[in-house]
Amino acid sequence: MSTTFNRGTGLLVINVVNSNPNGDPDAESEPRTFESDGRGLISPVSFKRKLRDLMEDEEGEVRAAALAAAAVAGAGAGGPQSSAQSFGILESRGRSREAIGAMPLEAFRAAYWDGRVFGNTFVEKKDKGKFITTGVVQVGPGVSVSPVQIERLTLTNKAGVEGDKDRGMAPLAFRVVRHGLYVMPFFVNPSAARKSGCDARDIDVLKFLIPHAYAHTASGIRPQVEVVHAWYAEHKSALGSCPDPLLLAALKPRRRNGADGEEPSHAIDDYDIPTTLPDELRARLASFEDLTLKDWSLRAAA
Repeated sequence: MSTTFNRGTGLLVINVVNSNPNGDPDAESEPRTFESDGRGLISPVSFKRKLRDLMEDEEGEVRAAALAAAAVAGAGAGGPQSSAQSFGILESRGRSREAIGAMPLEAFRAAYWDGRVFGNTFVEKKDKGKFITTGVVQVGPGVSVSPVQIERLTLTNKAGVEGDKDRGMAPLAFRVVRHGLYVMPFFVNPSAARKSGCDARDIDVLKFLIPHAYAHTASGIRPQVEVVHAWYAEHKSALGSCPDPLLLAALKPRRRNGADGEEPSHAIDDYDIPTTLPDELRARLASFEDLTLKDWSLRAAA
């Protein structure tokens, strides 16, 4: 398969209901917010961790489906990303830095999907810097359109969790955003692919994973975080054919009452959410789609 692909601009619209989409370790796992205006925040590292976790589960259904869909999209092509062993995760617990450092550069690139897509800062002392590569895909912070309201409750446990207690209590451990609609941009830069080894199949895997990022990594404190839209605009060339800010501004949801910066929302119905691009912008793109609605089986029939 060709390693060349066009520039891409993406925007995720993420709906959060009574959940903590990204806890702040510096504030007892309080949902992240901006101090200046109370808007909610999801860090890029947090979102990329969800994608890595899905790919790290070698027996997982999402990983298997992602690799199958990407293989169909690039049917008939070979290359270093032609087998499941080429989609390992560099940022994982228990890795051996010594073993990784001993790998030839090409073997390193071929082994780790997240290294090819998101880049890495792995430094091996004997050949300092040979594995440092910027990512093809850059993810921006997810920021809520309106300020968010945080609820804090104490959790109790009928069974004791301490040796001298017959019951348990976690004061204010339940910290959630009542409701928030977040927008998170991401960018695909083909210029970085030559050094990282990223190819079109890697990007197809990413595009498949994104809609499943939260649904398949849900937790007790994160039961209702949903990617409502995952817009992906493919430009007409590797250089780009439309300014990113114009695309992102056209797709950003707005509060129906004009209260974007004034008060928290109560439900997704409080927003007008664009579902298409203006004709003049769409004409500047090779394709435009919502990854949450993409039917990968159609690629198999094509």
